[in-house]
Amino acid sequence: MLQEATLAPSSSNLQPWRFVVIQDPDTKKKIREFSFNQEQIETASAIIAVVADTEMYHNIDEIYMANLQAGHIDEKNVAIQIGNAKALYPNAPKEARLNIAAFDAGLVSMQLMLIAKAKGYDTVPMGGFDKAQFAEAFDLGDRYVPLVLIALGKAAAPAYGSTRLPLDTITKFV
Repeated sequence: MLQEATLAPSSSNLQPWRFVVIQDPDTKKKIREFSFNQEQIETASAIIAVVADTEMYHNIDEIYMANLQAGHIDEKNVAIQIGNAKALYPNAPKEARLNIAAFDAGLVSMQLMLIAKAKGYDTVPMGGFDKAQFAEAFDLGDRYVPLVLIALGKAAAPAYGSTRLPLDTITKFV
């Protein structure tokens, strides 16, 4: 499922997401302590933490050269794209890179959740956890920022229903 999810689009194809898959019961119990006591942390088969790589630019050459080797791009255009990415990403403020990575992590997270559902699994995305404690517990360092925990498994009971705002109140056609 993770392999399929990584086919999600990302800014400049830099794929600034990383995953921590947590299955160990003791580790899940520890995470629950700083996740507002959310029950799914312990009852899910696995917790998939989606983590932003704020220094995604370290992968520019590897990614673009793989695209060249796969025949997805020619040498002239790969040189242009590498040059453009190297001029932009390393010089962007960390906050801007985090915003880009967070957006892309949202795409891969939703892709993962849709794939899981198609395979008969249920998911619960959880942004409510102490991200600093998570980063410390998993020794993420400054480069990586935890964004969302996705509980994965089979639901013990049907989920609560929810409503959505009417489309005409959230959409403007011009």
